[in-house]
Amino acid sequence: MKISTYIFRNFLILVLISNSIFCIAQKDTVVVKRVPIDTIKQKLNMDAVYNRPFLTAGKLPVAIGGYVEANTQYVGTDGVTEGFSFQMRRLTLFVSSTITKKIKILSELEFEEGTKEINLEYCAMDLEFHPLLNLRGGIIMNPIGGFNQNHDGPRWDFIDRPISATGIIPTTLSNVGMGINGKYFLHNWIFGYEFYLTNGFDDKVIDNDEGRTSLHAGKQNPDKFEESNSGLPLYTGKLAIRKRNVGEIGFSYMTGVYNKWKAEGMVIDDQRSISVFAIDYNTSILKSKLNITGEYVNAMIDVPSTFTQQYGNKQWGAYTDVVYTLIQRKMFGWEKAKLNIGVRAEYTDYNVGSFANVNTKIGDDIWAIVPSLSFRPIGTTVIRFNFRFEEAHDLLNNPPSRTNAIQFGFSSYF
Repeated sequence: MKISTYIFRNFLILVLISNSIFCIAQKDTVVVKRVPIDTIKQKLNMDAVYNRPFLTAGKLPVAIGGYVEANTQYVGTDGVTEGFSFQMRRLTLFVSSTITKKIKILSELEFEEGTKEINLEYCAMDLEFHPLLNLRGGIIMNPIGGFNQNHDGPRWDFIDRPISATGIIPTTLSNVGMGINGKYFLHNWIFGYEFYLTNGFDDKVIDNDEGRTSLHAGKQNPDKFEESNSGLPLYTGKLAIRKRNVGEIGFSYMTGVYNKWKAEGMVIDDQRSISVFAIDYNTSILKSKLNITGEYVNAMIDVPSTFTQQYGNKQWGAYTDVVYTLIQRKMFGWEKAKLNIGVRAEYTDYNVGSFANVNTKIGDDIWAIVPSLSFRPIGTTVIRFNFRFEEAHDLLNNPPSRTNAIQFGFSSYF
């Protein structure tokens, strides 16, 4: 309670400071300047953390910004529904500061579902020695896959995040650590790399209330910002290649021990590891009217032989988004407004393999198709309508449960 009060008090202080800046802006519009960025036109995924619109004030070395997501939905599963609901998905605040040339800090505080969850998702300092060699340390985003790095709501025409990017790779996976990153430019090509050592997951990967192997459950440990549960680092690395006006492909790998195998210097268990491999891609064709984004992820988890097959040792998932711009012109007073249509196809298998005794396929998988219609008055704001059709099998592969959802909402940077 004291922590929540402290965070809320400091949040109010930040709001008061912001209001003061806006009041100054009303008197002198030269003092406050918004850095306009069309966040749809992105660089590498590794640049997404800084590729956001910020508000600056004169020579003040601090820039602030954020984004908001809200929606309404009507969901039914196998003909049963709890009715119509409004949701305040998240409010995210970020503050950036350039301390001096080639030294900068960025922090990101997120409020999910009102104030049900309050998380410091990112807080890191960057030191640039050379474009190919930058040091980053603090609470950093593990660069596994593309969505984890580039997850801000206003960037997407779909209200829900991809299943594989939440159920296998825990979305907004961040940890305390440090490492290096860099980029190299050659004509129309950009090459980027990242490599970090961080704290990692804990025993809840397999000892959780979800009844399955879950990296999401294993990231929830509040002590992970103070110490590594296993006493060993989590390794995460990524290589990315992008050709201007064509697209980007990234290859990432993450591995580390997740269980507590030693206590007070004594070995109490075997070391049990997690290895995750991901490929992400995005491209724009037809003069940037057709945008395709996707990701494939494969996870291998060392599960004790004493556990039942309910806990899988292999998971995989993938998704692909296809979004096409039907109209781009002046609409309702906005100069370059867009009307988009799109579709997402996704599949996730939480337990790959067959039952040992009967040699029948293990279930626990889910797939979904999500058509979308969205309107973007500007590049940093989206109003979106989705229809979600989803089928999920239980562990024993019984007839699937079917879910239909109608969703309408918006997301915007501010």
